[in-house]
Amino acid sequence: MILENTTESIIKASNISNELKAIADKVFAGQRISFDEGVLLYKKAELGFLGTLANFVREKKNGNKVYFNHNFHVEPTNVCVYSCAFCSYSRLIKNREDGWELSVEQILEKVKAYDNQDVTEVHITGGVVPKQDLAFYTDLFRKIKSHRPNLHIKALTPVEFHYIFKKAKVTYEEGLKLMHEAGLDSLPGGGAEIFDQAIRDQIAGGKCTSEEWLTLHELWHKMGLHSNATMLYGHIETFEHRIDHMERLRQLQDRTGGFNAFIPLKFRNKENQMAHVPEVSIVEDLRNYAISRIYLDNFNHIKAYWAMIGRNTAQLSLAFGTDDLDGTIDDTTKIYSMAGAEEQNPKLSTAELVGLIQGVNREAVERDTLYNVVKTYQQA
Repeated sequence: MILENTTESIIKASNISNELKAIADKVFAGQRISFDEGVLLYKKAELGFLGTLANFVREKKNGNKVYFNHNFHVEPTNVCVYSCAFCSYSRLIKNREDGWELSVEQILEKVKAYDNQDVTEVHITGGVVPKQDLAFYTDLFRKIKSHRPNLHIKALTPVEFHYIFKKAKVTYEEGLKLMHEAGLDSLPGGGAEIFDQAIRDQIAGGKCTSEEWLTLHELWHKMGLHSNATMLYGHIETFEHRIDHMERLRQLQDRTGGFNAFIPLKFRNKENQMAHVPEVSIVEDLRNYAISRIYLDNFNHIKAYWAMIGRNTAQLSLAFGTDDLDGTIDDTTKIYSMAGAEEQNPKLSTAELVGLIQGVNREAVERDTLYNVVKTYQQA
């Protein structure tokens, strides 16, 4: 299904400017576009044009495949020392109403509930509280691995690491090594928000800085391990801020090659300090996916997190550069549903995920966390 290496069809369909034609030429030639060209795509490119380029890139990298995995989430706490303006999930540490703080044994019981299911990954992240410290998590990871050695642990973000390591008085390198030795396999992409520090200070003041986020991932990659990356978009950031965010990720990926996937996360305005900020449209969601796919030429995968944007928009995104829908989740996350995400009870069976993928004539592929193929599903 890879498109021919030509811009003629785009020119006829879109009557595009010479500036956009030059970008299309570079994309079809496999050349990297610049910062300014990325911003230009946001400001001037129409959805159909972006979809054509993004689909070309995604099919060149991944053919007709769409990936998913069998996973579930555990959120150890929604109590947090931070009060990010965009967050609808956390409860301040001084106001614990509606909050929860699970013990190691309580988390282990949640893991054991999946003993008879073919899940391959547990995703662990949540708020930041003092008692869930370095000893807490190393103990937790060891017990999970002791109980189910083959379950991949994808856990914690630089926001959590920065706080935990500082409290434990260990360096980033020392802390990451201890976490890995205890059983941590890979890192999710959360906590990135927007890297521009002025915007970050407004929406997530007090958390780790952009440089600290990038440093922690780089150190993890240098250990020969992998992680994901995210970007929170659709709030008070500009197009330039989005491209700056992706540019920093692209540069780090050039150095390490350690990122598996990039996941754009849509800002949701329910029950948070930024409720006055309107959410962007589905069209803007699709444009953002497409530009992410075009700009991040050294990322193998762009993920549409269906629990955040809804299964219908996620399905649409498969024509705009995405090749991964995340996983079954099994209604185990509240982080996005509490913010007003489309999926208030995020749970999809294997058959439902495969149906979404095959419904747009894509090939459904079950993967593990590191994109090793577990099973390929033939079109019904």
